[in-house]
Amino acid sequence: MITEEKKQTIKLVIAIAILVLILMLVGILMMKYEVEGETNMPFTLSKIVIVGSAEGIEKEESDLKWDFSIYQNNDVYFYIDQNPNVKIDEDLLIKSVTISNIQIMNEPQKGTIQTYMPNSGAGRLFSYEEQFLVGESLTYHGASQSSTTNLEIGSKGGSMVVSFVNANIGDYSSDKDQQIVHDATLLKKIETTKEEIQFSISFDFIIETTKNQYKANIKLDLPTGNLGEEENSYLEKTDMSDIIFKRINH
Repeated sequence: MITEEKKQTIKLVIAIAILVLILMLVGILMMKYEVEGETNMPFTLSKIVIVGSAEGIEKEESDLKWDFSIYQNNDVYFYIDQNPNVKIDEDLLIKSVTISNIQIMNEPQKGTIQTYMPNSGAGRLFSYEEQFLVGESLTYHGASQSSTTNLEIGSKGGSMVVSFVNANIGDYSSDKDQQIVHDATLLKKIETTKEEIQFSISFDFIIETTKNQYKANIKLDLPTGNLGEEENSYLEKTDMSDIIFKRINH
């Protein structure tokens, strides 16, 4: 016959076992979240495209026919789409997308890394002027459609761009060249190799919707491709398994 004391002991053991199982389950879910992050975000980073090249920035008050400071630019495009596997309410929109906490992980042997936002005026996409330098962060606000010059991204999905530039790699001066082509072959003119201008950069990428915020850290090794041997480099990244988004508080 089971005494009342034994009954209480059995109940306590069962309660402890259930508590242990719950704690183990919570621990497993937490570990899974740390590894996988958010798996059902309403809007996802679907593609990153990196276009690399080089160009000469004319020096002021020079008597030479060609007198440039050479910049190597990496224009990085981000594409955000609705998740087809998640039902999205009409009032769920992208409020903003922000790039912040920009860190140079590995400095290049030549040049200085600077981050530029798109030119807000007409003409070329990027102008390497002080007014277009990115400070602590760069934010694109949700709008009816994407507009790089207005720093806007489609509230139902769209694209944005930023440029990571290696400035003042070297100088090129000449009176002999009949024509100068502004592409990565300029690196040869100043006898600079890709290895000398390589760098690594990291930054936080934050998608804010009308309901939640999601943040991931992105690392890029730049420039991509066989720059210098090729006129331009192009890389399209669609595998986002190494970019882990996690929900953060507003």
